[in-house]
Amino acid sequence: MELSTQAELMLDLINLHTRIQKRLLGPLSLHGISLTEFLVLRQLALAPEKKMRRIDLAQQVGLSASGVTRLLDPMQKIGLVNKEETERDARVSLVTLTKTGERILNDACVTFDQVARGLLGQISPADQEVLARMVGVKEE
Repeated sequence: MELSTQAELMLDLINLHTRIQKRLLGPLSLHGISLTEFLVLRQLALAPEKKMRRIDLAQQVGLSASGVTRLLDPMQKIGLVNKEETERDARVSLVTLTKTGERILNDACVTFDQVARGLLGQISPADQEVLARMVGVKEE
């Protein structure tokens, strides 16, 4: 079956994504977290007051509402996050980053940065800038 150049590029990007995830799996597991848990902790760290609505957090990390709930339950049990109800609307729950979660995230960020430097260090800084613009990380 013949695919367009764009479809082939899309498949290459999907394969690259999978390889990147595999390269991060082992190093992040040394901190006791998965890549998705790392992304959750990072989103919470970036949020005002280190707190987000569960549904907003789900959207930011690409999970469904039920998927983020299944992810957060064990994270809460080991003290990385806290869940709290809002006073105005019991249907809305907030997720907050704990001090333990923040410490784990800080340690994991060092590891994540080392892996990123290892993977992308082979690309020239100029090409990294072009790549960043292409994927929407940086605007011109």
